[in-house]
Amino acid sequence: MNLTFPSICCALLLLAGCADKNDQPKEPEAATETYASDVLSFSDHWNLILGDGSNVGHPNNFEHPDFFYVAEDDGIDWVVFKSPNAGDTHGTSNNTRTELAQTKKWSPDTPAKLSAQLKVMNVSATGDARVAASYSVVVGQIHSADGHENEPLKIFYKKFPGHTKGSVFWHYEINTAGPDNAGRWDYSTAVWGHDFSVVGSEEATYPEEPADGIALGETFGYEIEVKDGLMRLKFMSEGHETKEFTKSLVDSEYTSAANIPEQTQQLFVPVGQDGLEREEAYADEYIFFKLGCYNQTNGKSPEVNRNWCSGAETFGGDLRKQYESGNYAEVWFKEANITVSDAAVSNEGYFIKND
Repeated sequence: MNLTFPSICCALLLLAGCADKNDQPKEPEAATETYASDVLSFSDHWNLILGDGSNVGHPNNFEHPDFFYVAEDDGIDWVVFKSPNAGDTHGTSNNTRTELAQTKKWSPDTPAKLSAQLKVMNVSATGDARVAASYSVVVGQIHSADGHENEPLKIFYKKFPGHTKGSVFWHYEINTAGPDNAGRWDYSTAVWGHDFSVVGSEEATYPEEPADGIALGETFGYEIEVKDGLMRLKFMSEGHETKEFTKSLVDSEYTSAANIPEQTQQLFVPVGQDGLEREEAYADEYIFFKLGCYNQTNGKSPEVNRNWCSGAETFGGDLRKQYESGNYAEVWFKEANITVSDAAVSNEGYFIKND
């Protein structure tokens, strides 16, 4: 059979079309984006509150460049939580937060556990050193969903300007007896470094740096376990002594004025926070975990409350200026795990009230 040149060309084209697809050039694959829910793979257990006061619900495949995203450090993915000194807040709080709040609540009598590995990257650059909350951030909580919605646990990190090392401490807030919650107060316990009560003598005069403190960017961990009404806490960090504590959540130590600790008498009683706790503490209320970056420094005048109002720089709430000047809190988490009882129930009422 004789083939003309055009015939040969057509045959070659036909054969080329039948070639193995594997021989064809491949389109480059799109880069895979890592979300916080890939790192902390329990997002269905939480709602995410952002530093602008909004509730975004379950943070699956979610990020926000100002408040909540993933960063890599030495080949490890970390979830970044970031909160300015001022902005819209969630509920009745004075302070901004980017924080996960558990969507279920549970009785202190049932078993529950939260553990986390984290590092604090920034605390506010300004604030009144005489105000106990200045330069601090809360990185983990147990919160009541009922009654006064008080907090039987807050885990703090605090570092004064010019110091290399900061302090880690935890608070127990009383579940105030009676219908008025104005008299509530905290009691602070040091883990590494100082407790909440160690403050500066003047607005810009700072106490001695803690010898056993934790630096910005230094990893530490906590474990919170509640069972049969007892809260057990464990704190770990390489190069530091592991510390463990226990506290009853269902049997109060603070039912009479004689039992108010000296620390509380110095910090809270002078500002009118001198309440007593109900005998059963949090026994009749459901509680839940929180985790993230709850900035404790704000721009409100210390004349309002010398323990909680820092008078820090906020630039009228301008987010960019706060971030550029270091007036924010930032916490990175690389690991967190949660376990709760099957008896846990929906926490929807808390969010309906506070969103």
